[in-house]
Amino acid sequence: MRKPSAGANRVRIIGGEWRSRLISFPPGKDLRPTPDRVRETLFNWLGQDLTGKTCLDLFAGSGALGFEAASRGARRVVMVENDATVLRAIAANREALAAMAVEPKKADALEFLRAGEDVYDVVFLDPPFKAGYWPRLAPLLPPRLAPGALVYYESAAPPELPPGWHVHRQDRAGQVSYQLLKWEKNEP
Repeated sequence: MRKPSAGANRVRIIGGEWRSRLISFPPGKDLRPTPDRVRETLFNWLGQDLTGKTCLDLFAGSGALGFEAASRGARRVVMVENDATVLRAIAANREALAAMAVEPKKADALEFLRAGEDVYDVVFLDPPFKAGYWPRLAPLLPPRLAPGALVYYESAAPPELPPGWHVHRQDRAGQVSYQLLKWEKNEP
């Protein structure tokens, strides 16, 4: 049986409970879902099974990273998105998949980090490439990280890491640089 192809405004979940299911996102919102090959590498790095983990998809966009995490057993996946139209699409995908671990939140990413107290085992960061978010995110993340937490960061170029941060894994695919980062103070 032939798998349905992902279209311009759809992306396929590549692993877990919802493997091969498609999620949709609005056209014209400059969303850039993480490519399949990059997601496959990322979830190989994370170990495929995220059972019991708490995840944060801070710039959720299409929701591809957060839905992958939920599909692979994450206990809780908070998806933060500032655009109301995009957030409605995330909520619709949540309902279509019955993904009750997914919690869509409308918020500015930086304000969300400043205001909250929850901690996460895995944080996905795929901000707009040209917005230069890393210097603003790096100091806000440590209080939100559980011991041993991993932070995925996707950008056009690797970020300059301030003291306390180190690269756990990294790779590049075309125009996408991606890495798993760790905050040294939260090592178990």
